[in-house]
Amino acid sequence: MKTAAPEAEGTASDAGIAGVLVTVAYDGTAFSGWATQRDARTVEDTLRGAILAVDPRASGPRGTSRTDAGVHAEGQLAAFDARVAMPPRGWVLTLNQHLPEDVAVRAAQIVPPGFSPRFASVKKRYRYDLLLDKVRDPLLCDRTWRIGYDMDMDRMKREAKAIVGTHDFAAFRAAGDERAETVRTIHSVELTQLDARRWSVTVEGSAFLYNMVRILVGTLVDVARGHLAEGAIARALAAEDRALAGQTAPAHGLTLASIDLAMPEGSGERWPR
Repeated sequence: MKTAAPEAEGTASDAGIAGVLVTVAYDGTAFSGWATQRDARTVEDTLRGAILAVDPRASGPRGTSRTDAGVHAEGQLAAFDARVAMPPRGWVLTLNQHLPEDVAVRAAQIVPPGFSPRFASVKKRYRYDLLLDKVRDPLLCDRTWRIGYDMDMDRMKREAKAIVGTHDFAAFRAAGDERAETVRTIHSVELTQLDARRWSVTVEGSAFLYNMVRILVGTLVDVARGHLAEGAIARALAAEDRALAGQTAPAHGLTLASIDLAMPEGSGERWPR
C-alpha cells in the first residue's frame, strides 16, 4: 500500500471545512462514464474513493460535466469539502497516490466550502479526434474515430460554420435528453489538421445537450464523405428534426478539453498554475 509523502500529510481541522477544486484527467476507455452508477466503474466513484482515503469525513466530489462511457477528459473539474487542512500541492500529490493509472488529479485550488463548479461553468471545450486512415491503428483506436472512406475536409470546414451562434439544437441531442430548453450558444468550431492522418474538431460553447457534440461531429463527417448534402446542419437546425442530422460519432473520439468557471470570492491559488 502506498503511503503519503511527508510534505503532503494533513491534520484534521475541527474549526472548519475547506472546499477543494480539482482538475481531473482520465482515459475513459475502461469507465462507464463520470457519474456514479450501480455495479459500474465510474470516474466519480474512483475519485471519491481517493478523497475518502485521505479524508474519511470529506463530502463530494461535485463534477461539472457528466461525460459518457468511453469519453475522455483533460480538464474535468470537480469540487469536494474536506476537514483535512492541506495546501493545493499536497492535495494533488496525495490524491494521485490513491488513484489508478487511468485517472489523475492535474491541479488543485482551495475554494469556499459548498462550491459547485457545475453552476459556475461559463464555457466548455470539447475536442473530437479523427483518424483518416484506410487501416486501423492499434495505438490510436481508443482515442480517435477512424474514418476509412474518402473525406472532403474543405466541405467539413464550410459546414462547420453553421454551428456557430445561438441556435435551438433540438435536432442535435440524444433521444434520452428530455430537457425543455434546447437553445445553446456555440462560440467557435475549429478544425485543425494535426498531421497527415489526424484532424481535430474543437467545439466551444456555454453548455451542451446530451450527445450534442457527437451528433454535430457525426453530421460533419457525413457531409465530408458525401453522405449528406452541404447545408445539412442548417436544415436540421431550422426544422428541429433529428432525422435530418447525421450519425452519432462514437464516444472514444471525444475529450472534454477544458472548462472555464466564474470563480467565487475567497478562492486561493491553483497549483500548478
